[in-house]
Amino acid sequence: MEGELKDDTKIVHGAVEPCEKTGAILTPLFLSTTFTQESVAKYLHRGFSYSRTQNPTTNTLERKLALLENGFGAAAFGTGMAATTSAISATMKNGDHCVITDCSYGGTNRECREYFTPLGMEFSFVDFRDPEKVKAAMKPNTKLVFSEQPANPLLSMCDLEVISKIAHDAGAKHVCDATFATPVILRPLDHGCDMVIQSLTKFYEGHNMMTGGAVICKDEEMYAKVKHIQNMHGNIINPFAAFMIMQTTKTMALRVRHQSETAMSIATWLEAHPKVSKVFYPGLASFPQKDIADKYHRNNVHGAMLWFDIVGGSEAGTKLMNAIQRPWSLCENLGATESIITACAVMTHANMLKEDRLKVGITDGFIRVSCGIEDKEDLIKSLSIALDQC
Repeated sequence: MEGELKDDTKIVHGAVEPCEKTGAILTPLFLSTTFTQESVAKYLHRGFSYSRTQNPTTNTLERKLALLENGFGAAAFGTGMAATTSAISATMKNGDHCVITDCSYGGTNRECREYFTPLGMEFSFVDFRDPEKVKAAMKPNTKLVFSEQPANPLLSMCDLEVISKIAHDAGAKHVCDATFATPVILRPLDHGCDMVIQSLTKFYEGHNMMTGGAVICKDEEMYAKVKHIQNMHGNIINPFAAFMIMQTTKTMALRVRHQSETAMSIATWLEAHPKVSKVFYPGLASFPQKDIADKYHRNNVHGAMLWFDIVGGSEAGTKLMNAIQRPWSLCENLGATESIITACAVMTHANMLKEDRLKVGITDGFIRVSCGIEDKEDLIKSLSIALDQC
């Protein structure tokens, strides 16, 4: 159809065309390592040679990702951490400096400290809620500014447009991990960022079946660098995972909106519970950065993620997570159809230095919640039963 399509239509149909030969409505799954060439002179005439570099199924997913995130191009990886590794590798080398949020996924924090730092790169972990602290941390050799929006797991936010200007004024690139938001809620490339990272394992896939990651780039130059790194690292997503994520992505907008409604209901209920001392959710009026959430989150949709503390501190929080019953599941991951409760201190952020973890507020009993698509009354009932035991 001529003209610009709406976002929900792009999520279903973006980058996908029925097969010309068969009429198949879905992009075929090409499980082929290599691709024959017509001749030496016509090498790559068909566009494909070896699936470590390009694969027809994977390429379709990458085109869809670029379309949904408003980017020039995308590179899809086997995991979210592979995407993070590639974004850093594409922008930094020995002697370069990065200003990164002090509240990020634990694997990102560890990789910067234990992998990239020994290679001669420098990282400053800064509170991105205050742009002046980011600006003060910039150095002549700063090549990358790394934000999360919202940050994992504290849901802290930053002013992306201001942070992007700080980065660009210093000649640096700004990458934002927007896994918690998804393009349903936020598109960082619309706000000055040069790259956006998505853990496709989360809301894009959304069914606890496949892992994947992506770096979506604003311009051709950055895209070429990321694809070059991907080819050298060999961490491209496998075609089967790409095929599956293309299908699950079609319902992402429906899931995210429903999960957000459920999260708001649960957050409101928790805030009124006598045993709950603190609730953080961007949709609540009490959220400390409500103005930033409202500025960047579209259509008053604030996501599936929240966290809360209960009376009794870490010991009581741990007791609650040990007592929680289905439909909640105590495990890692987020953004799935199943509602998940996570002990970040021993799961997702266990690889942070303890003092760094406690400094930003991730206590031993920190309770992170990812709302699924179950009936909200059942989820609230289960939480009520667990809270009664604390």
